[in-house]
Amino acid sequence: MKEINNKKDKNKKKVVTSQKKRIVILVILLAILIYILYTIYLLIKQPTNIFTIEEGKLYLEETNIGYVIRDEKVVKGQNYKNGMEQIKSEGERAAKEESIFRYYSTNEESLKQKIEELDKKIQEVMKSDTSLFSSDMKLFENQIDEKVQELNKTKDVAKLSEYKKEINNLVTKKAKAAGVLSPKGSYLNQLIDERKTYESKLNTGAEYVKAPISGIVSYKVDGLEETLTTQNFETLNKEYLENLDLKTGKIVATNEECGKVIDGFSCYIATISSSDEAKQTQVGKRVKVRLSNNVEISAEITNIVKEDTGEILLILKLDKQIEELINYRKISFDLIWWDDSGLKVPNQAIVESEGLNYVVRNRAGYLSKILIKVTRKGEKYSIVEPYETDELKELGFTNKEILEYKKISLYDEILLNPNLDKIQ
Repeated sequence: MKEINNKKDKNKKKVVTSQKKRIVILVILLAILIYILYTIYLLIKQPTNIFTIEEGKLYLEETNIGYVIRDEKVVKGQNYKNGMEQIKSEGERAAKEESIFRYYSTNEESLKQKIEELDKKIQEVMKSDTSLFSSDMKLFENQIDEKVQELNKTKDVAKLSEYKKEINNLVTKKAKAAGVLSPKGSYLNQLIDERKTYESKLNTGAEYVKAPISGIVSYKVDGLEETLTTQNFETLNKEYLENLDLKTGKIVATNEECGKVIDGFSCYIATISSSDEAKQTQVGKRVKVRLSNNVEISAEITNIVKEDTGEILLILKLDKQIEELINYRKISFDLIWWDDSGLKVPNQAIVESEGLNYVVRNRAGYLSKILIKVTRKGEKYSIVEPYETDELKELGFTNKEILEYKKISLYDEILLNPNLDKIQ
């Protein structure tokens, strides 16, 4: 019995000891969890009082809606109902009086089919005549093969048309040469003459449309080319632009009956702004425009119209990314009034004293008051740089003070919300 009781006492002691260990472990884990949560709380409440200086950029910008205005000429021929073939592709440049597209002739499909049938007959005659093995024939065949390969590789509409014409010319030349050498020359020449007749009808019936000015060819015609022009900036206003009822970012559809030529050197964006910068700006000021492709381009304010509502209508002139804007009439964009880059510092690290700005630098626990020049101040950050010697002299610093002047530099650690009174 005693042995049984002793075993029971030992088991009880083991259970109590085990429970105590569990409690200790739980207490330790709970203490660690509380410490972690408290640390996280402190980081959220005040993440750190040290900031490392890095290169950065500041912007003063606003996101606006803009209406794209271009110097553009719509071109349309008489036979627009026949359908058209592009000679110059979308976005391709054309010289003045250069053909940019053509309208099909009235019986074009029928004429093309007859020419194709004649080409097959001509090829069959030349293949059946074994006497045609001259070096000229071989040269023609090689040239035709090369053009066919180029034709199969390209998807450009203009190049497709060009290669087809070149192939037809080579086939015709080959056939003419064969007509001279071949015993069947009489029949071959008859086929060639017949082909010429159909080809002449095809070319005569087609209407070619030429560029009235040099510029960029486009087939995205929306009907606003004659109303949104570079000639009526002074008459534009917010009400007129909004009444156009255009959808922002919508791509202008390709027109199947006409095209246009756009001035490739500049285009304009009309936008409405109520910002203080817009109200204070002047004609001739340079700004930047950031488009949807994130490209930033320089622009000039050419016109300023004050609205009755107090808003400002601005006309911005751009001389780059013209091709990018061809697809659109109404866009969303960022108007950048200014941007500066350099050493980027939080405003809460800068302290003003007696008209000068300072930061407190921390190097291995040693704190120094550093005089800085603020070149641009934003809402939360500033761009700063050290003073030059001449500037320090103008501020009244002595030669000794200039020699002892400590400059701020990249990767310096500075205090946030510093107290200058405690810094030597």
